[in-house]
Amino acid sequence: MEYFVTGATGFIGKRLVKTLLARRGARVHFLVRPGSEGKVADLLQYWGVSKARALPVSGDLTAKKLGVTPEAMKALKGQIDAVYHLAAVYDLSADAESQIQVNVDGTRNVVEFAKAIDAGHFHHVSSIAAAGLYEGVFREDMFEEAEGLDHPYFMTKHESEKIVRKECKLPWTVYRPAAVVGDSQTGEMDKIDGPYYFFKLIQRMRQILPPWFPSVGLEGGRINIVPVDFVVAALDHISHAKNGIAGKCFHLVDPMGYRVGDVLDIFSRAAHAPKMNLFVNAALLGFIPKSVKKGLMALAPVRRVRSAVMKDLNLPDDVLQMVNYPTRFDRRETDAALKGSGIECPNLRDYAWRLWDYWERHLDPDLFIDRSLKGTVGGKVVLVTGGSSGIGLAAAVKFAEAGAVTIICARGEDKLADAVKEIRAAAGKDARVFSYSVDIADEAGCAAFVQTLEAEHGGVDFLINNAGRSIRRAIESSYDRFHDFQRTMDLNYFGCLRVTMGLLPGMVKKHKGHVVNISSIGVLTNAPRFSAYVASKAALDAWTRCASSEFADQGVTFTTINMPLVRTPMIAPTKIYQNVPTLAPEEAADMIAQACIAKPVRIATRLGISGEVLHALAPRVAQIVMNTTFRMFPDSSAAKGDKSAKPQLSPEAIAMQQMMQGIHF
Repeated sequence: MEYFVTGATGFIGKRLVKTLLARRGARVHFLVRPGSEGKVADLLQYWGVSKARALPVSGDLTAKKLGVTPEAMKALKGQIDAVYHLAAVYDLSADAESQIQVNVDGTRNVVEFAKAIDAGHFHHVSSIAAAGLYEGVFREDMFEEAEGLDHPYFMTKHESEKIVRKECKLPWTVYRPAAVVGDSQTGEMDKIDGPYYFFKLIQRMRQILPPWFPSVGLEGGRINIVPVDFVVAALDHISHAKNGIAGKCFHLVDPMGYRVGDVLDIFSRAAHAPKMNLFVNAALLGFIPKSVKKGLMALAPVRRVRSAVMKDLNLPDDVLQMVNYPTRFDRRETDAALKGSGIECPNLRDYAWRLWDYWERHLDPDLFIDRSLKGTVGGKVVLVTGGSSGIGLAAAVKFAEAGAVTIICARGEDKLADAVKEIRAAAGKDARVFSYSVDIADEAGCAAFVQTLEAEHGGVDFLINNAGRSIRRAIESSYDRFHDFQRTMDLNYFGCLRVTMGLLPGMVKKHKGHVVNISSIGVLTNAPRFSAYVASKAALDAWTRCASSEFADQGVTFTTINMPLVRTPMIAPTKIYQNVPTLAPEEAADMIAQACIAKPVRIATRLGISGEVLHALAPRVAQIVMNTTFRMFPDSSAAKGDKSAKPQLSPEAIAMQQMMQGIHF
């Protein structure tokens, strides 16, 4: 037999063509858009045939009679036993104009083409969307009864089927597949559609909650899902029936017709995510007056929150219409046509895990996000304050290696020169590294530095506020040292603010920029003996939270890192830290890199979060714990003014140190 197929390059179409070619003596002519001829070789390889059996025909679905040349039409005339029309826009989020052009006008062009070449039979692959949002059971012999066709996809699928029914002069048959998912044997799928839209939500639940945790799902309406291999097998079998199919419609649907909540629960189990054991009927949302919902959506904050959530979960706006999908589908004609063939829709519970596995390995949108530091900062301007040593230098090396225009600043010119040499030694002599000697605690010097950055580098894209000063001294030892508090605030708080506020106007103007503030675990745990340091960092944290809210709609984002102890020159004077678990500067730099890549609001260790939770839930207990450590670990000799004496630790402190060596932050 000779066939002509549109949409042969599509997910369903290429599988149908392969099935047709498996028939003895079959030849398939398939429509190929001009410029897409490069796909032919891969298609022939997939089908396992040569051009002698699979013949490309150049044409355009949106052109009259498909734009096929008169010579090609003459060669096809009277030779084609059946035309299969599968080409269409199968995307709920596509614009109305493109759907009308392809689904409606394109179908009319295929119908005219089939008549012009005197094809034997016209097989139109429609969709259950042709029923619109019909309330109740939609039978295969129903068409005009469709309702709720406001959505462009529903409307164009209905109109395209109407063209076949009213204008096709050849014997015709219509097939309405349900939501088509991947192959039930391999899980293979070509795009995210239908139930796949909810996979990211399920994945997030799995990441946050343990599998045994009961979760709440939406009961919702009925959703009908069929695997592509069933659709192709049923379509091939029915279309080759000797008689009784002309002028009929066949629903290629799952007779089960699961509720939305059941489908979500099935895929949650397949993903080893929390099972949705509790269901809320989504129809309850219908009791909210339309005026109230319209009023809420008129509020800009509500729209932004909704948009942010939908974007984060990769959900198109229109998918929510499917939650209360009201239509169920009868398939008596399909059952009769498939009787004795052995072709049946498999149970979703039996192959859901294959669909999930294939999606997570091949289609998960996160797989296509460049999460490398190079992809984030390559070619961008990054400023690291306090970049001549310790954490700042380690971070600068990473940025330079990733191809960033790396700027470091500090007070000592000699140390800056050595740092630049070290960075270029690691990143290569061609690395774009710049250094500036500046004291950011000095208002005039900091202002001049910011002006230089704007003039020489056009501002910065990433600002790493790393420069800081730490003082470990009890308050009772600081009664006559008020300058300890002043100098920590001047650098850790006011210095960071001077740089940040100087660069913010440029970031706002470009509508992009990210600020990483290096805070301390002490802010979360309220560490004793660090009142000056913790207070300055807490002030920076509070300012950052306010700034994050103010600039949330300006394209400027902030991350606070509550950094644990790091082996840097800043903690060297405190000898007891030699036996306390600390991070290497390179590990701290990894945290900074992650802050730039993922741009989270906060990065903190489990120890820091535990301390914050303890202070929030049981503040008295937290005070006792911290007071105990305060008494166990006295001020260092340096803090007391005697730099020659060795620190004296109590037996309890020594035991505590030994225990902490086994703790991982």
